[in-house]
Amino acid sequence: MESRWLEDFLSLVDTRNFSRSAQVRYTTQPAFSRRIKSLEEWVGAQLFNRTTQPITLTLSGERFRPVAEDVLRRLYQGREEARRIGDVSSQTIRFAATHSLSLNFFPGWLRTLELRSHTFNTRLDTSQFNDCVHLLQRGECHFLITYTHPVISMHLPPEHFTSKIVMLDKLVPVTLPDTEGQPVDRLPGTEDDPVHYLAYTEASAIGRVVEHMIAGCEEPLHLNRVFVSHMAAVLKAMSSEGRGTAWLPESHLTREFADGTLVRAGDERWDIPVAVRMIRSRDPLPDTAEELWSLLLGEEDTDWG
Repeated sequence: MESRWLEDFLSLVDTRNFSRSAQVRYTTQPAFSRRIKSLEEWVGAQLFNRTTQPITLTLSGERFRPVAEDVLRRLYQGREEARRIGDVSSQTIRFAATHSLSLNFFPGWLRTLELRSHTFNTRLDTSQFNDCVHLLQRGECHFLITYTHPVISMHLPPEHFTSKIVMLDKLVPVTLPDTEGQPVDRLPGTEDDPVHYLAYTEASAIGRVVEHMIAGCEEPLHLNRVFVSHMAAVLKAMSSEGRGTAWLPESHLTREFADGTLVRAGDERWDIPVAVRMIRSRDPLPDTAEELWSLLLGEEDTDWG
């Protein structure tokens, strides 16, 4: 049995799609499918029900998932602990964060934290949401900083991981203003004149939150999807060019709201509350990482749940 089979398995658990997981794992779909089949033969049971779309876990797959997560977590954590012996880089605190938080949240947040203590040696790896989660699962970062919401599934068992809320935010729909400062697009739109919608890709965590809101909206919402990207910064740029309406984190819009280059496309009933959390393993971290974590415990502790 190869460890990459477990990584393939957990990727497929996340995407529920063979072709998408093959892309994430940088391989071809036939090769990826063969590896999943090899894992199922090693386990001795079918792990996925391939007759449904998206595919689902079988009962055997549901039972095997926490085992795979725990084995990989312990394997990579053991590797990192071995690497840290005599390694000067053990004093570097490693973070993983999505692109938007890396640009718009992390620098100011870290500066504020260090004003209460001292300057830390840090490293920030920036990637898409699922990749950041995998970095934490594999022990390749000490802390994951990400947007969270009840509809975002991370597969981070609370018995192994804990977290702190470091900022409350909300996703707000914004668009270009007209010459009178009124929104060019206004929610909810009409059947004859739908709002041009700038959407996130399926790989985006906050994109899942927006799509969940749209799907469950009690009031008819008329949208015409005209553009897709996984990066909030790209959607903001496209909205600023008059291409349509995007749901963006309010914390990223301070300057745009102040100078009027972007305005709300609807009232507050279209806002979506989200939280920024810093997530870590419950296992002991290097002393410098534990020191930084202790700074966060000056406020009320909030476990991952």
